[in-house]
Amino acid sequence: MSELTLTLIKLGFLAVLWLFVLSAVSVIRSDIIGTKAPSIGRPTGGQRPKSKDAAKAAKPTKPKRGKPTTLHVIGGPNTGQSVPLGDDPILLGRGTDAAIRLDDDYVSTRHARFATNGEQWFVEDLGSTNGTYIGNQRVSNPVPIGIGIQVRLGKTIVELRK
Repeated sequence: MSELTLTLIKLGFLAVLWLFVLSAVSVIRSDIIGTKAPSIGRPTGGQRPKSKDAAKAAKPTKPKRGKPTTLHVIGGPNTGQSVPLGDDPILLGRGTDAAIRLDDDYVSTRHARFATNGEQWFVEDLGSTNGTYIGNQRVSNPVPIGIGIQVRLGKTIVELRK
């Protein structure tokens, strides 16, 4: 091989190495600092999921009747924790500002938000790395949920209860 070829291979390898380092720093930064949540108004009663995946995610089980009173962790490292529901949105994640602080390595600092419009509760993913799921469907937009519908964040499973 000529010296020029070896130099070009070295420079290409160095560029790929720097891309790897920068992507690793970006992931670590977003995990420590978190991402800025988009400012979306509260969902309205007539609002429907914007994607077919979100629409399918809301249909697997029929919600039970009545209004939920607590958000309960039913699986994962924080099993048994719960928070009473009010009118304010509930943030879940590993950050200190979360209503339920999850000790799950697969959960982001600001992972998901549960919010209500007074009639219906919605779950919304806040740009988490590993996603928020209802069944096998990933949540990308605010999705309406009811009592007993399990929402998975990393290895943690939460649901609304009476």
